[in-house]
Amino acid sequence: MSATATANAASANVIPFAESAAKAHRDTRPLRLITCGSVDDGKSTLIGRLLWDTKAVKEDQAATLARDSGSQNDLGLPDFALLLDGLQAEREQGITIDVAYRYFSTDRRSFIVADTPGHEQYTRNMATGASTADLAVLLADARAGLLEQTRRHATIAALMGIRQFVLAVNKIDLVNYDKAIFEKIAHDFREFALSLGVRQITAIPMSALKGENVVYPATASMPWYEGPTLIDALELATVRSAQAGGFRLPVQRVSRPGESFRGYQGTVAGGSIKPGDSVAILPSGTVANVKQIVTFDLVRNAAVAGDAITLVLDRQVDVSRGDMIVSIDGPPMTGLDFDAQLVALQPGGIEPGKRYWLKSGSRRQRVTVEPIWQLELATGAWQPHASTLQMNAIGKVRLSFEETAIFDAYEQNRSTGAFILIDPDTLNTVAGGMITAKRGETGGIHREGQRVLLSLPADLAEQIMASELFASRRDETEIRRMTAKQAAEIFSNAASDI
Repeated sequence: MSATATANAASANVIPFAESAAKAHRDTRPLRLITCGSVDDGKSTLIGRLLWDTKAVKEDQAATLARDSGSQNDLGLPDFALLLDGLQAEREQGITIDVAYRYFSTDRRSFIVADTPGHEQYTRNMATGASTADLAVLLADARAGLLEQTRRHATIAALMGIRQFVLAVNKIDLVNYDKAIFEKIAHDFREFALSLGVRQITAIPMSALKGENVVYPATASMPWYEGPTLIDALELATVRSAQAGGFRLPVQRVSRPGESFRGYQGTVAGGSIKPGDSVAILPSGTVANVKQIVTFDLVRNAAVAGDAITLVLDRQVDVSRGDMIVSIDGPPMTGLDFDAQLVALQPGGIEPGKRYWLKSGSRRQRVTVEPIWQLELATGAWQPHASTLQMNAIGKVRLSFEETAIFDAYEQNRSTGAFILIDPDTLNTVAGGMITAKRGETGGIHREGQRVLLSLPADLAEQIMASELFASRRDETEIRRMTAKQAAEIFSNAASDI
């Protein structure tokens, strides 16, 4: 790529978030983000600097920070990483081990940030932090560029459904604020991100320790950079909405304070509801209408995702803890077999065929797990896998239930698409996972007698039919149209069945 093209690519880094620049009012929804990247790229220092410059550090914390920092750098600045590294082992080794969550805010919005470890052996902790994030701040040392661990963390974040990335090219002061170095790293990451399906990228050159382009712009040292600071990009980022899909209320408790009242309590996990709406109770499928929505102090005329409510129906129905009350026009998936991705969290890993407890919301069920694919973290490629998934491994699996399970795809609803696996022998949480699809509804390539049935997107099926392979058997082949999402599932199933 030419220098001009590279410069143009770098200058485009504000496009994804600039589209939201018209939002001048305060966003009431907090943005959840993670920092990730390789070891010693400055993740904890960056968050510490964010907390410091946004005035989120209280006076007693500042005094403790000054006392603990000593003379650890030549700039006379405190060691901002100590605001995050709370474990004794973290302070002794100068690394992050556990996920640390911190809260801060600006005049525009509030933030919940997770500082995740960079070491490979703590990959599971990084995946945990990414599972609830709306945006990932991926750090790269300007001296080293994109490392294997940088790519690994970007891959995991993308698998966890994160589609907004800020590439923080840190320690730019140690390469004399070289514009060409920044542009090369930004270009390389964009090329890599395309393979992950990520297109919302903002690349920012910065020095976390000095605070350059973190909260305050560094126009003096980097006059060539005209993009946003990190805090600008965060303020303009979008939050994944849980209200776009159908209504979901996992029932946590049935309230019977007296004979005349029966309510179903829980936190709305998606969509919205109002009195008069028709709902279905799963897994039974019973239909009823909403009579009343009650909270601890009043009767409401509507409820949305995140609200803790008691739902009163217009008729007596059999509802118990673990059931889900959903909208009729947008129900979740139900069945006995689902495809999922998961991260193994314990040394024993995930054993094929072993019966685990699967917990999703308030529902707990018996399930067996069949590993199909494992992610090769060094290359980002999926490899066939049928043995135990070891700790920190990321795999695609088939889940088989003994009773009807209720899920949404994780991409559509994180609350009803996420789960944990519990070992019934030790009661340890051995994996965290995400539902990708229900098995058995996407078809594939089948044969019925002498006929071949292709359940593929129409344009792809037509291309196959036009090939020499099928030209002589066109009259024996039937095309069934389907969505792109279903097609993606087909290829996964077909590859695993070969």
